[in-house]
Amino acid sequence: MRCAILAVSAVLPESVLTSAEIEERLSATYARLKYPKGLITGLTGIRERRLWEPGFMPSDAATLAARKALADSSLDPARLGLLVSTSVSKDYVEPSVASLVHGNLGLHPECANFDVGNACLGFLDGINVASLMIASGRISHAMIVAGESSREPVENTIRLLSAPGVSAEMLQENFATLTLGSGGAAMILAREDLAPGRPVIDGGVTLAATRHCRLCLGHKDRMSADAPAVMKFGVELALATWRKAERELADWSDAAIDLYVPHQVSARNMRVLTQTLGLSPQKAALNFSFLGNIGPAAIPITLALAWEEGRFAPGVHAALLGIGSGLNCTMMSVAWRRDS
Repeated sequence: MRCAILAVSAVLPESVLTSAEIEERLSATYARLKYPKGLITGLTGIRERRLWEPGFMPSDAATLAARKALADSSLDPARLGLLVSTSVSKDYVEPSVASLVHGNLGLHPECANFDVGNACLGFLDGINVASLMIASGRISHAMIVAGESSREPVENTIRLLSAPGVSAEMLQENFATLTLGSGGAAMILAREDLAPGRPVIDGGVTLAATRHCRLCLGHKDRMSADAPAVMKFGVELALATWRKAERELADWSDAAIDLYVPHQVSARNMRVLTQTLGLSPQKAALNFSFLGNIGPAAIPITLALAWEEGRFAPGVHAALLGIGSGLNCTMMSVAWRRDS
């Protein structure tokens, strides 16, 4: 029994922080290290990212996206049997973000709720968990949410890198934090027969390369990463996962796929990934240049924007491509039947 996507929604902060503004605040460090302005955009292609206002919590972003998805789907919230939060960002150590969103929405007590965490891969894992519960017959509808807030780590990293004596090595180690963005996403899944004319989750594959589990470490207030190694080994893992998908999933080839919805962190990463996997670059839906890296919310936000823009429409076969620190990789087929 397959699942269909009733709705997928994206919400974005209004506040914009440009890469030029970050580098202006780091101007003393840049001058001492003899770094040119424009380094962030030059290396990553990211011109700006969005930040929620101070005090706006990850659960608030997830709740906004959830309400939008419910409105778009016209689904009675009482029919939801599961709510999964997949955010990297957390309001608190406990309770779960899912419980906060569940409470904000006033969902039925019989709607199960919990968090699923797996770095930037969390949302796809949430889809997998919800799909299995629907397929088992335990529930008929589920919602997956993600609310990401990068204000605290970005601001803390700017302060850290503004201090006297910061070395080039320290800037390189913390550089990835400066690419982070914020946003919220929600997806409602339903049993296929309850969602006629909607795109269907058509299978997926996953591979791990956990020997590289310490290349990217997320702390509460910052993120440290060996970005070149993450890209090298992440793309190697993506290629192995692509080959597995070719063997196990129907119509999995560049010729058969109409739209790529990737987790995206930079222009260089996307270029290397595209070349290594042999993908048609024009098929990729990209937004990192103005949203930055939004963690697990990136794939659903990109899918929602593609839906709004008409790129994800009846007849389109989409491939969701997720890579997360750990390292883990999941690729998922979403087929919108041509008679929809």
